[in-house]
Amino acid sequence: MRGLRFFILFVFSVCLGCGTAFAEKRVALVIGNSAYKSVAKLTNPANDAALVGGMFTKAGFDTVDVKFDLNVVDMRKALREFGIRTRDADVAVIYYAGHGIELDGNNYLIPTDATLETDTDVFDETFPLDRVLFAIEPARQLRLVILDACRDNPFARSMRRTVASRAVGRGLAKVEPSSPNTMIAFAAKAGSTASDGDAKNSPFAMALVERLPTPGLDLRKALGFVRDDVLKNTGYKQEPYVYGSLGGNDVPLVPGQPAATGPQASPQDAVRRDYELALQIGTREVWTAFLAQYPDGFYASLAQGQLKRIAAEDTRADAAERARQAEDEKARLTAEHAKTTEQQKAAAAAKAAEDARLAAEKAKQLEEARAAAAEQKRKDAETAAAKAAADKQAADKALAEKQAAEKQAAESKQTIATLAPPPSQPTLSSQEVTKLVQLELRRVGCLDTLAEGDWNASSQRSLAAFNKNAGTSLDARLASLDALDAIKAKQGRVCPLVCEHGFRTDGDHCVKVTCRAGFRVNDDSECEKIPDKKPVAAREEPKREPQERAKTEAAPSKPQTSAQVVCNNAGCRPVQKGCRLEARKESWGSALMRNIEVCN
Repeated sequence: MRGLRFFILFVFSVCLGCGTAFAEKRVALVIGNSAYKSVAKLTNPANDAALVGGMFTKAGFDTVDVKFDLNVVDMRKALREFGIRTRDADVAVIYYAGHGIELDGNNYLIPTDATLETDTDVFDETFPLDRVLFAIEPARQLRLVILDACRDNPFARSMRRTVASRAVGRGLAKVEPSSPNTMIAFAAKAGSTASDGDAKNSPFAMALVERLPTPGLDLRKALGFVRDDVLKNTGYKQEPYVYGSLGGNDVPLVPGQPAATGPQASPQDAVRRDYELALQIGTREVWTAFLAQYPDGFYASLAQGQLKRIAAEDTRADAAERARQAEDEKARLTAEHAKTTEQQKAAAAAKAAEDARLAAEKAKQLEEARAAAAEQKRKDAETAAAKAAADKQAADKALAEKQAAEKQAAESKQTIATLAPPPSQPTLSSQEVTKLVQLELRRVGCLDTLAEGDWNASSQRSLAAFNKNAGTSLDARLASLDALDAIKAKQGRVCPLVCEHGFRTDGDHCVKVTCRAGFRVNDDSECEKIPDKKPVAAREEPKREPQERAKTEAAPSKPQTSAQVVCNNAGCRPVQKGCRLEARKESWGSALMRNIEVCN
């Protein structure tokens, strides 16, 4: 028994060693670009990068690289070196704070030395988001990219367009990662911008540091709490968004204590483990040692039943051996022609031995049945206990989640009530209201200029176009809160997208119409088949005799005549009353015609 217990301890220690050996490796790269050379300096990205980098370090990440104000060369080097670290990592995270830009539906991160004078410079001076995803691709369990780069981009305003139809959007465009277990978190949803806030750090960065390091909290829930916090702290103007998907298991960024999945530990656990080991060996000596260690209780009764089963088996084997010997003695006497009395005694002994064997066999089967029934009862009892414990744990967890959700809902209602301004005390200036209305008009496709806060003729025409397409009757002469609420209520594009000739609409963008061979773009910007060119037959001039051709060339030019005048060599005169002009050939076969006065 001591050897069995040593074996149990050995297996347990090996399992503990395996748990330590296979601990997750987590790596993070944090970039904060503030000191841009071609546009105004940003204040928060450097502060946010320092805050988030400290959070990853406190969370126990194996490697945390924090970089500030990277130019294009340094940024390329940082991504390349981080890609090497992710090759043996389980969790890889990249956080980027700075300027980003969306061009034709693709997202790009902007280094500090970028100038972006034209839209084509984006391809040479920035880093596509796909390059960032490529750096974290080797991670085995979780790949996370956090982009705090949805600011109002000054590069987009100063950039010169080389192609009129090339679209440069507000904020960043939505993205669907192609790799499994990959998530991309935006500070603001696609097509909208994020706020830096009035504090040292942005609302998004502060919410990340508050929620992500919670031990055992699933990443999707943590980012959901980040969304709620940012919405509250920005007056419900900025909504973070997450793209990508994970599996059904919880994926915490910081592992928590392992939850118990079976029944809680009890004093009977050691007895049960020793009983199951003794059951696997099943000898009389093992059961005797078990009863010496545990003389009382439920498992002691089971062990006694196992000993009775072994004793019945021994009795059966002894009876079978005696029956065999009696049968052999009977056969020997018969073969030696012994006296009838001796043969009868041997036959009676053989019958008695057989009867004893059958009785022992029956007793053995009875003890085996009792032992099997007791063992099945034990297994059923343990299964029921484990199920009850699991049900209780699930009920406790559901109750805790319900209470947390109710508390969160109550806090949200209280925050909304606190943030909602009184009707009689507006908190926005007229210029702020104007800019907000212009931003919403751009969102629904009715305004194609920048939101400058000046309600000019272009803005008035845009609001009038919104009224026409949305069926509203807002006063287009001014920007009001009523107009802001009405435009916000529209989820998608309201004003139709108008493209120039040779382009067609594709969602919220204009794309060039390309026709296949044999087709051309018509006036409606649609492809039509080029018609076949039919040869035009040249009219053959009639042949004239040389004399007629010479006569025609020598004839004096005559003035243009009308239907009322007749001319000859003597001059022109009006047609006589009752007469008419007829065109006749000068001679047979001639092509020359002359007007002849014909009178009835």
